[in-house]
Parts: sequence; structure tokens; C-alpha cells
Amino acid sequence: MQVVKRYPDGVFCWVDLTTPDADGAKAFYAGLFGWEIDDQPIDMGGTYTMLQIEGKNVAGLGEMQPDMKAQGMPAFWTSYVKHDHVDSIAAKMAEAGGSVMFPPMDVMDSGRMTMGMDPTGAMFGVWQPTGHIGAELVNMPNTLVWNELQSRQPDVARAFYETVFGWTSNTDENGYVTFAVDGRIQAGMITMDENWGPDVPNNWAVYFMVEDVAAKAALAEELGGMILVPPTKAGQMGIFSVVRDPQGGVFTIMSFSGPVDPPPGYERA
Repeated sequence: MQVVKRYPDGVFCWVDLTTPDADGAKAFYAGLFGWEIDDQPIDMGGTYTMLQIEGKNVAGLGEMQPDMKAQGMPAFWTSYVKHDHVDSIAAKMAEAGGSVMFPPMDVMDSGRMTMGMDPTGAMFGVWQPTGHIGAELVNMPNTLVWNELQSRQPDVARAFYETVFGWTSNTDENGYVTFAVDGRIQAGMITMDENWGPDVPNNWAVYFMVEDVAAKAALAEELGGMILVPPTKAGQMGIFSVVRDPQGGVFTIMSFSGPVDPPPGYERA
């Protein structure tokens, strides 16, 4: 098992789910991915749940605030970029045309964070770790394997992330953009077209690796989820499917035709 010990700056390190029904979401994801549930009290009251495999953190889950529930907001996944200087990144976000949703704040002894929105409206977090590094397991079955910006304004978004995080980018023959940090490809961007409904906002999508997409999609339906995109070939890369959980949270599952990259900053356990 390859366990991440430290993420480089500028690399996605964590994803978490904000949901109106934490108990329902725990049951769904535990059933789908075999995730273990570790509920931890937080100093502001309530609980933050670490979702784990063999005791190693893979993702987080928290209950939605009452005002968001009252608006009927569905569950949503948030992606976090690791950086050791979250305050300076917050300043860069504003300078580059994005917005800081709240100023950097300490999260108990776990780390320091802020939430930002790029100029196109896509939301993301920035995490400066102390006690919590982020996901200890990635790029293996039932864990995070990819973060993808789905954008209607790709040129604006691309310039923003290159300025704020120093990412370099490359566009393939199909128009798909990959972002790299120090030469390591670690995220992507796809331009939304008419295949996306008008109500889908610019967003950072999360991908979880699975071994059998069709079987996992069928299981998701059995557990109360909905298949938005059935198992589909992604060129020579593999097979993917887009799933909506029972509370409305959308994510992608994907299997790969060949080996995936090892996690960043890992040690063998």
C-alpha cells in the first residue's frame, strides 16, 4: 500500500462532501466504496467524518448548514489544493480576479484553510496542513484519482490557476487540458458544451478509481443513487460513469486501461 506522507504545494490533496443528510450519505458511500466511518467532533459543534480504508483517510464528510438546507441545496463535493502558505494564495486569488469566500482560518490543530472561487464561479479550497495532511490513500481502487475542472470559460480559468498556483498546462488534440506541478500531471479541464445542461455550473469534479465501472454503477443504483452518464469509454484511457448520490452529490467513477501514476509524496506501508 502506498501511503501519502506529504503533498507538494499546488497539488490536490483532499475532497469532502457537504450533504443535507450525513447519515444517509455515510450509508451510501460505505456501501459503494467500503469506506469506514470515523466521526470526529469539531470545536464549533457538530461532527466531521473521516472516510477511511484500513484506517487511512481517503475523504471527508460534513453536514450542510441549516440555511443551505432551507434553500434545498443538494449535496456537493469540494476539492482542496495543498499549499504551505494559504494566506499568500488567498491574496493571489483576489489579485487574479477570483474571490475569497472567507479569509484563511485555523481548523483546530488540523491545518489552516480558505475557500475560493475562480473568475468563472468554480469553487475550491486551499489547505495548509499541520495535523491533517489530506488523503493518505489516492490513485488506488475506491479512492480519489483525478480532479477535473468543468468550465464554460476555459481560457479565463486556465489563466487564473496558472497565476495563483503556478500550474503549467497542455492541451491535447481533443481540446482536453491537463495541469501539471513541477512536471507532474495532476488535474484536468474540460470545456462544457451542449451536452451539459444549462443548470450545471462551472465546477471541480471528483473522480474515484474503481476496478469495474459497470458493477459499481449498478451497485450505486441499488444503494439509491442515480446514473447520470452510463459506463462510457474514455478513448484509450479507460471507462467512466457519472453518478449522483441519494442526496444529490455528483461524482465520477473510472477504471483505467493501464497503470495509474503512483501517489505524490508516498511511502510504502
